[in-house]
Amino acid sequence: MSGASTGTRVPFLDLRAVHVELREELAAAALRVLDSDRVLLGPELAAFEQEWARFTGAGHAVGVGNGLDALTLGLRALGVGPGDEVLVPSHTFVATWLAVVHAGGTPVSVDVSPLTGAWEADAVQAAVTARTRAMVPVHLYGHPVDLDPLLDVAARHGLAVLDDAAQAHGATYRGRPLGGLTSATAWSFYPGKNLGALGDGGAVTTSDDDVAQRLRSLRNYGSAEKYVHTEIGWNSRLDELQAALLSVKLRRLDEHNARRAALAARYTERLAGSALVLPTTVERATAVWHLYVVRTPHRAALRDHLGAHGVETLVHYPVPPHRQPAFAGTPVAAASLPGADTLAREVLSLPMGPHLTEEQQDTVIDAIESFRP
Repeated sequence: MSGASTGTRVPFLDLRAVHVELREELAAAALRVLDSDRVLLGPELAAFEQEWARFTGAGHAVGVGNGLDALTLGLRALGVGPGDEVLVPSHTFVATWLAVVHAGGTPVSVDVSPLTGAWEADAVQAAVTARTRAMVPVHLYGHPVDLDPLLDVAARHGLAVLDDAAQAHGATYRGRPLGGLTSATAWSFYPGKNLGALGDGGAVTTSDDDVAQRLRSLRNYGSAEKYVHTEIGWNSRLDELQAALLSVKLRRLDEHNARRAALAARYTERLAGSALVLPTTVERATAVWHLYVVRTPHRAALRDHLGAHGVETLVHYPVPPHRQPAFAGTPVAAASLPGADTLAREVLSLPMGPHLTEEQQDTVIDAIESFRP
């Protein structure tokens, strides 16, 4: 039976369902902040930072205003500045690249595998120059990148490593959680993330005391002491309300990730005989399935077909960063990055989230099976 005949509508992500499930706990947290006398840099933020640092296995967590600021301030805290090159993947959300520019550096794109969307260490090694200061591996779609070979490259050349885990809350690599495995890790708490706020938010985790101290200064106007500003800083602080709400959601993160994993396994089993290229997993890592991304050369037609059956899909990402107008006229705009171009043409994200029902997923699968390009 197809989704068209059932009349089932399948949203890409049902955020309202998350909030309905946690309504009483979220309301209690919000009222606690409302009844307090602190809205910034108070006890809710301190508590969430401790919880998030413990969850990720890092020594410190520093809450900031959003994921882009987490990346930017993370790079700044690691010493990136004007004249420095920073290696970035060719296929990622543009924030990874923008952060390098905001930090004063120059993004140098390293192409990804068109099969996995991830970096390969040989390509990263080949991109290192005397001006390379850092690299930003991205745990794309919630799948941890193979960090050990990249850390080996970084160690050989004295590079800082800021991994972008904006889509990988709760993911593990070789049995250890992401967040404390590199120089620093940047996180986004945008509402649609596996751990999402009810507004914007971000954080950087690190086990380097000096980096953490610098981050706390940078996020607060370059100040560690009121009205004393030792450097040019930002105004980027995760507020008390968002911190309190994130603490509530963090208690359910593992459970929600397990639901995502079960749905991903069901997609993979049921779509194994289709013409789609399905995502793959590796034994060294545990993915958290922020997105379930397939590939097809018939993406536009499939999207239209799914839409006609009530299925909402998205594309992550249709335009690679080096082809964005923001980078027109720069050296990276002329780069040959076939892996990124292939993925941009073919990737399609199917509905995914902890409240996607099996009935809704059946609608997606039935519609795919009925597609004829």
